[in-house]
Order: sequence, then structure tokens, then C-alpha cells
Amino acid sequence: MTKTALQLYTLRNELKEDFEGTMHQVSRMGYEGIELAGDTGGMSAEVLHVFLKQIKLETASLHIPLEELENNLAYHIEFAHALGCRHIVCPYLEAERRRSIQQYKDLAAVFNRIGEACRKENITFSYHNHDFELLMLDGELPLAVILEHTDPSLVSIELDTYWVQKAGEDPLEWMERCKERLPLVHLKDMTRDDEAFFAELGTGRMDIEAIVKKRSKAMQTGRS
Repeated sequence: MTKTALQLYTLRNELKEDFEGTMHQVSRMGYEGIELAGDTGGMSAEVLHVFLKQIKLETASLHIPLEELENNLAYHIEFAHALGCRHIVCPYLEAERRRSIQQYKDLAAVFNRIGEACRKENITFSYHNHDFELLMLDGELPLAVILEHTDPSLVSIELDTYWVQKAGEDPLEWMERCKERLPLVHLKDMTRDDEAFFAELGTGRMDIEAIVKKRSKAMQTGRS
């Protein structure tokens, strides 16, 4: 069954002001889970897990910076276990790590190592895209390079459909391309003007209905 969680980076300012109150609002809005992006309201993983259970929210996944994954992976795996969370995601690549296709190939090896360590602990490791991985670099698409040079059993994709479309690509085509390794999908909407910025879901140009239908069908057939 497809479940809907909220990426907490969206509420980073509100969480700084009132973490617990904001989380209660998320629960009341009908979300089934959250995706953590750093801020835990000063709570330990164990305390946070109890709090989330009380307000009926699951932790769908953790966004952990690449440097942390490289240097403190064991800590973050333990944190995920304490939350009952089975997904860890690398959310972004700093510019100095993605200047060439060779760097992406080198990163693929890093992702494989992280993914192997996660798999041993029954955690799924995924990479979250932006638009730059879908812009030609040295004659290749970086996201295609990541897919080619990572082991599908170790590295999955959290496909951000907004950023796929922002790059001029088709989200549905990339969902199909990643279908065997797509446990998580990000939904955002896009304004209809030339700026193509974030929009309230359902008000913009993204074909949200088609994306959700494709995701639901993939879940029913057991592809992800």
C-alpha cells in the first residue's frame, strides 16, 4: 500500500519555532509519516519515536548529508533503527562533488559501500535527485551514470518528480526507468509561469494524478 509522508525540510522554519506543535499539525492534516531532514526538536531517537507514535506518525526515511554518511554511518543506522525507520537517503551533492562524470562514477562506488553497510542492517539506502543530475555533463546524464555504476541491490532511487520535470525530462519515463529500485517518490508541484518554482500541490503544471497512479500501480505489482 502506498503511504504519504511529509518531507520536513518543507517546514524547517516552522519546526524551529515549535517542533512539537508543528508535528501535531502534520498529523492532523492526515499525513501518515514524515521524512526527517535534520531537525529532531532536540529529542533523542528513542524519545522522538515515542512522540511520533503518540501522534500516529511513522518515520518514512531519513535524509542524511553525504559527508555524514561517509563518516558517521553506523550512528545514523542506529538512529534509524531506534525510530523504526528502514530508509536512509543521500539528499544532495555539493557542487565540488559533481563537477565531472568521473566524480559521479567515483560517487557510485561510495554509494555502493554505503548501501552495502545499510543492507547488512536491513536498511534501504537511496539517492535523491535534483535537476543537475539530469543535465548533460561531459556528454552523459549523471543520473544515468549513477544507475549504471551502482548495484541495484545496494542503491535505490528516491525520485524527485519535480526536479526531473524542472530539468526538462519526463517524470513518468524516469519512474519507469527506475521501477526496479524506486522505494520512495517525491511529489511537488510547479508553477505555470516561466519561473517554474514550487507550487501548492494540485495547482501547478505537474501531472500529479498520473504520477500517483503510476506509483500505485507499481506498488500493486510489487516492483518497489
